[in-house]
This record gives sequence, C-alpha cells and structure tokens, in this order.
Amino acid sequence: MRSTSAATALAVLFSSAALSVAAAGTASAAPAAVTSPGGLVADHALQRVFVSDAADGRILAADYSGTLVDVARGFGDVSDLALSDDGTTLYAAVPGSHEVVALDAATLDVKARYSVATDTGPRHIAFSAGKVWFTYGDQWDGDLGSVDPAVDPASGTDPVALAQFPKEGTSVAMWGQALLDTDPLRPGVLALGESGMSTGSMAVLDVSSGTPQLTAWHNGDYTLNDGIGDIDLVAGADEVLVNGTDRDAYAGGAFSKAGAYPAGHRADVGRSGLVAQVAGTKVAVYRPNAKQPVRTYSTGTQPAADVAWAPDSSRIFALVLGSGGYTVKPLTQPTLSVPVLTVSAPTTAPRAKKLTVTGKISATVALPGGIKLAVTRTDLESPNGKTLPSVTVGSNGTYSFSDTPPAGGTVTYKVSYAGDAAHTSATASDKVSVTRAGTSLSLNNNGKLYNYGSDVRFVAHLGTTYKNRSVEIWADPFGSDKPNKRIKVGKVDSQGNIAAWVDMTRDTNVTAVFRGDARYGPRTVKSTAFARVRVSTAVTKHYKIAKIGSTSYYWFHKNTDPLLTTTMTYYPGRQQRFDLQVYYQGRWYSADSMYFPLGTAGKSAVTLEAPGQSGIRARMRSVYVNGSSGDAVNSTTYGSWKYLYFSN
Repeated sequence: MRSTSAATALAVLFSSAALSVAAAGTASAAPAAVTSPGGLVADHALQRVFVSDAADGRILAADYSGTLVDVARGFGDVSDLALSDDGTTLYAAVPGSHEVVALDAATLDVKARYSVATDTGPRHIAFSAGKVWFTYGDQWDGDLGSVDPAVDPASGTDPVALAQFPKEGTSVAMWGQALLDTDPLRPGVLALGESGMSTGSMAVLDVSSGTPQLTAWHNGDYTLNDGIGDIDLVAGADEVLVNGTDRDAYAGGAFSKAGAYPAGHRADVGRSGLVAQVAGTKVAVYRPNAKQPVRTYSTGTQPAADVAWAPDSSRIFALVLGSGGYTVKPLTQPTLSVPVLTVSAPTTAPRAKKLTVTGKISATVALPGGIKLAVTRTDLESPNGKTLPSVTVGSNGTYSFSDTPPAGGTVTYKVSYAGDAAHTSATASDKVSVTRAGTSLSLNNNGKLYNYGSDVRFVAHLGTTYKNRSVEIWADPFGSDKPNKRIKVGKVDSQGNIAAWVDMTRDTNVTAVFRGDARYGPRTVKSTAFARVRVSTAVTKHYKIAKIGSTSYYWFHKNTDPLLTTTMTYYPGRQQRFDLQVYYQGRWYSADSMYFPLGTAGKSAVTLEAPGQSGIRARMRSVYVNGSSGDAVNSTTYGSWKYLYFSN
C-alpha cells in the first residue's frame, strides 16, 4: 500500500479544483504538474518557472528545482505565457474569455485584464519592444494584435490593437493563429510561424517602432518547410529555427536555407545561442551550427511537451510526462559536454602478477590535450579504495596503465575525470576476477544416524589461509518450518578446528563456511546427519505379564480387545505405521500393516480386535517411515515389538 503525503494530496486538490475567480494559492512541496501544457517561461530575477494548464485554467510557479511554490487558478484555459523584459509581469493568453491577463510574477496576483474583441483568440503570445503581441483568427484569417501596458484604459485610449500584421498586397497574409517568438537580446524583432496551413508560411517583423514592419516573408510554397509546429529566433544571427531542426536565414525580405540540426520536433534557443532540441525521448543541446550535441538528456518513454532555457543558460526546463501529468524537470549543466569514459580490464588474472587496464575518453565537444585521469583500486585488502598513480590520456583519447594486484577475489579499477570548463566529470570502472589459492575445509559426521535428541558435536577443520582464520557453522534442519541458522562463528584453534553442538531432533544439513581472504578463496563444505524419531507403545487391558519361553508377553482373555497407545515425536500430518504379526508353527507371519494419524500430542491409540479363541500369539510395533509417514524430516525408526497372548 502506498501512502500519500499531505503535500501530494494538496497538489492533487489543486489540480482538480475549479474556481470561478483567479486567485493565488499557497506553496506546496509537490512538483509543478499540468495535464495539458499551455505555456512555459522562466524568470531569472525571481528564479521561477511558470507553466500554464490549458485543461483547467491554472498558472503554476515552480522554483528552479521544479518544486511548486505558487498557483493561480480559475482562468478557464491558458494557451500561452510571456514575460515582460524586466521579468516583473507575467502575461497569459486566455482564448476562452478572449483576454490577455497580466499577473504580478512575484505573487501571481492579477494586475490587469485586457479584453480582445475577437471570437478566435488570443492563442499565442510574446513580449517585445514594450508590448504584448498575440495572434488570433481562424484558419483563413489569422492576424496579429498587441497590448500596450503603458496605456491607461481610463484615458479613453484602448491599449489593445487588432489587425497589426502588415499586409503588403494580397500575397502576404498569415493563415491561422500563428506561433510567436522573440529574443530579449534583440528587442523589436518578432518571428511568426503559420500554424493553420501545411505549407508553413512565416515572417519576421520589426516591431521596435510600435507599428509592425515586414522584414522578411515566406509564402509557404513548400521550398523551406512543410508545416510549422515551432519557430524560434536564432540568437546572434538573422535566422529562424523551425521545428527544432531547420535554420532559415532572412535577408532582403526573403528566407533561404541556412543549415539544419539532426531531426527534432521543437526547440528553444537560449541567450547564449545554444539550442535545446526535443528529439524523440531526448533533449539535445547544440552549439550554433553544430552537428554533434554538447550533451543529451533522456525524458523517459515520451517526448517532452516543451522546453525553455533559464535566461542565464544555467539549466533547461522540460515538461516531461509522468504518472501525475507533465512535470517541470530541470536539466542542469546544459553547457557542459558529458564525456564517455570506458575502462577495460582482463576478465581474470593471477594474483601478484602484472595486468594491464586500457580505456578511452571522448566527448562531442573536444577535450583538452594531455588530460589526466585518477585511478583507484578496490579489493579485499583495500575495501575503501587505494589511489594509484594517475594516467595521462593520449592524443587519440586512449590510455592504459599496469598494476600488480596484491589481493585476490574481485578487484575493481575505477577511473575518473574531474571535468573542466567545457565538460562534466566522468567515472567508469571494470572488475577483474583475480585468482586465489585454494584451502582445505572439512566437517565430520556426514551420513551418521543418531537417536532423537542426541547432542552431537560437529567439528570443522580449516587448512592454510592468509589472514582470515574465521569459520562459520550453520545448521539447517529438514522441514520448511525451520530456517537455516548460524550456530557458531569464530576463529579456529591452533590445530585449525572449531566445533559446534547440534541437538539432533531432525535430519540436518550442517555447513561449514570459510569466507576467504586476500590470498585464499572461499570454501564451503556440508555434512548431512540423520535423526530418528522418539517412539514408544503402551499396552493396556491385559490381565498379567508372563513369559513364554524367554519372551515376556502381555496376557489377554480371548474376548478382550487390547488397547495399544503409541507415543511418537509429533510433526504436522505425521502418521505411525502399525505392524501386526501372528505366530504359527514356529514362525511369525505378517498379518497387516496400517497407517494411523498422530494427534497434536504425538499420541495414536489403536484397539486390536480380540481373536475369540485361546492359544493365539501375536506381536505389534509402531514404525515411522521416512517419506511414507506423511513427511520426510526424520530417518526411518522402528519401535520395539510388543508381544500379546490370548488365553481362556
């Protein structure tokens, strides 16, 4: 059974609540999770990540570790988010109520609501040149609008303006609610990507004057893109990145191919110029124009729904699908390449003989020349590790070193790179099975049979070893109800012996164990000793005991039924075998053998029917038969014969 913490329960309550007004919530220790991501932005000044849920109208704030710290709710749906350049105001596009909502980024309190006079939007949103830009419209008449937060509605001037997309003739038009992107390092530049047509029209606008001017336009003729699902301005270049893959340059009013990254789905371009690309179930980080990623992160079994850079490029935030929805997962050290370090040691090697370990270190970002790797050997002599001389990597990334292992058993060689300004640290290891000498170990009493309850001394003898002179003795009685138990552990005496006593109430496996040391391998030996049951039979209803010849008989009248009560060591389901023989013309003949169950006290009473005539001699005994008496935890045991005589 899983237990649910109060914090988790609170997060679930938040995710299912439907309130009529927007209000800031309280902090929670749960991760920030949404069911239908609508927007993802990061604020460096506040160290906050904001994500919206288009399914239930929540806006969540998380810290840089992805933990939920605040929530505003009751918006109906939130399709996108944008931050002001100074990071103090968070803007939300709410197409259900046709408004842009401004919130205090520090508290998530609503600062202002801007009504947009359209039935189709706003859908996507961005902040540039002091204004909030948004797209709206349906597939056939998409357009661009803006909100000027500096305009006071009380002045009589509407801060919301529609139909802002510049149309230069009938050939320039945006179909559908276009995707938007801005670059804080290039204020006044706005990229648009058409989402309503498969041909993928796109534009770059200059909005620095407050009135959008067309910088470049592509009419979606299939020469560049076949459908746009994501568009980003490329930092430091007059380019856009489409679908996280294709770089298209813009100049002279048009677009042209400028290169591509390996295939992806969507991306975010950081202020450093690094690209965080969603590619399948991975997030790859690329330097500008690179073909190999700086590093790659796994997102589990599903692609990330969105990614966003921290403004200082210290981490990437990915929306990753889990059991509780899409959660904000920080991907740290994105600017550092992760080296691939290998170690290859021999599978086996003799002790005290030189062996050679080889390996290689490589990275998608070139490593410095002549780097050194730290080496540690862990073995039975040095369980916490012994530092060996460092090894210098060759120009091709390979390395090798030799070592003479002083101890046998499993020897582990760990090789580590400390990292540098462009690379994370890296560690790898490999194991060698180093041979050890064998030693002798013996244990007495194997195969011996003992009466029930005998105290038997088991002696283990250990031969030559290096340092370890300790031996364990274990006793494992037959039967699933009795566990294998260590009954003795200690050092052997000067003759190499150690002894333990076993109360033989069942057949028992006794094991002696030497765990080995640095020069001698482990050894285990087993003795199986056997134990009879305790059995006796009481005879009643006789009128005397007298001898016939040299044998004592219980005398019964010919019509009296003898009562024979057997007492036998109890075990669940156990039965005694009742053997009956009759004497005739100088010989004993078997009359019958039958099994009778034992009670929980180990008793079994059997009444023998009287013969009705005199001169009859009989005898009986009780027997436990291993495997036939209902169990197999003891050795077969025969009770003594009881002799009966029937007279007049």
